[in-house]
Amino acid sequence: MRVLFLCTGNSCRSQMAEGWVRHLVADRIEPYSAGIETHGLNPSAVRVMSEAGVDISTYRSKHLDAFRDVRFDFVITVCDHAHERCPLFPDATRVIHVGFDDPPTLARSARTPEEALQHYRRVRDEIRDFVSTLPEYLAAL
Repeated sequence: MRVLFLCTGNSCRSQMAEGWVRHLVADRIEPYSAGIETHGLNPSAVRVMSEAGVDISTYRSKHLDAFRDVRFDFVITVCDHAHERCPLFPDATRVIHVGFDDPPTLARSARTPEEALQHYRRVRDEIRDFVSTLPEYLAAL
């Protein structure tokens, strides 16, 4: 089953989701991630995923156009902006929205670097919890 995680810039949440799928359920899901735009890989996302034992340091920010010829079973938008701007996919592709808070936006109001990382860790863990149930979730649709 091919799943694309789509976010605005493919820098944080969609990268985390791809990393968790590769780490937890790669035997059942072939993950991809992309953005409506590309913002580069977020170093704080890389750091907190590494803390959890998942290395996404070699990932790169990819534009949705890079997957123009790939047929996906599901596209999961992980932010509201991508959901609102999500392009049309072939009829066989189901588009699902599962929004997560944006760690970089939340981190802007942090008083310390450690406090900023707490936002990334919370969202990382929320995405992990979602991904751990993803095969069953998608099968039920």
